[in-house]
Amino acid sequence: MDWYPLRLTTPARPLVFGGHQIARRLGKTGIPDWGLGETWECSDVDGNGAEVTNGPLAGRSLRDLTQAHPDELVGVGWRGERFPVLTKFIDASGALPVHLHADDDAAQRLEGQPHGKTEAWHVLDAAPGATALCGVKAGVTAEELHDALVAQDFDRVLRRLPVRAGETVYVPGGTPHSFGPDTLIYEIEQTSDIQQHAMHWQMQDGSPIPEDQVRANIDTLVQEARLDTRPDFGPGLHVGVDDGVERVFLCAGPYFALERWRAGTAAPLRHTFATAQILTNVGAPVLVRAGDREERLEAAQTLLLPAALGAVEITGPADVLLGYLPDLRRDVLTPLTRAGYPPELVAGLGGPTAPPPG
Repeated sequence: MDWYPLRLTTPARPLVFGGHQIARRLGKTGIPDWGLGETWECSDVDGNGAEVTNGPLAGRSLRDLTQAHPDELVGVGWRGERFPVLTKFIDASGALPVHLHADDDAAQRLEGQPHGKTEAWHVLDAAPGATALCGVKAGVTAEELHDALVAQDFDRVLRRLPVRAGETVYVPGGTPHSFGPDTLIYEIEQTSDIQQHAMHWQMQDGSPIPEDQVRANIDTLVQEARLDTRPDFGPGLHVGVDDGVERVFLCAGPYFALERWRAGTAAPLRHTFATAQILTNVGAPVLVRAGDREERLEAAQTLLLPAALGAVEITGPADVLLGYLPDLRRDVLTPLTRAGYPPELVAGLGGPTAPPPG
């Protein structure tokens, strides 16, 4: 098959915490003029799976291509039922509900799902004083967490962290969390929509949830909560690539990695890869060359670069994100070690609970 950069459908979700910043701040076009909470830039989640919109593969679902061509699309040797990485823009004009996503173990034991959802948030914009809740305070017991969630006294048991544009936090499955208001996020995560939340209202329309259901939700949330994960935001690890070209490793763990690349006009952005790359533009429009194709990528738009392409070149000025399923040694540890970073600092890109790259 003659592979090329794939444009995908991007479902937009109107949620009560959303606003208009994905269009107004990022410049994304082609989305409804509603209060949007999320756009799903690359998704193989049931009910919100993407389809290709350009070229000979137009109309084919991401699920179909993943199953039919795993080596060429995802990477040589990979096998699975669905594309493994999900990415989103999230407009937290209001505060998200306090919630968590089960880790793999809890998802299998308690939810009947094949895996959970570890995620990471890269902050694109945040108002001065913006904060996030992320992780349970040291010493808090499951019983204390339960009582505080019932009372909606979140700051009694959850850590509140400052949020700054340009920083990233890796959030293991099972970590209670929330962010917003006045925060704009790019999120990368395992392909899943599994979650439990502690609120008295529905995220879709703000309608009330019956009290008995709220209690049941909180009971399940506490069963799935990990009390030992306390992730922090960080600036990532910077690597100079070429004249005016910078590569920043924002996060990396067994489920995904995320990088931010910037380039001026002295040299183009050039990157080789062995696994599918989710390329999202967070700057001005750019020209993307991969294979024998050239695509113009507008602001806040996404291309999926199949693994078979192997390389991409982008004319600057450019400011783009690359998300992918990594071979941690090849894709993360080796380039960062060559740049002078010690292994323990590299391992910190995945948070304190992630295994060291290797």
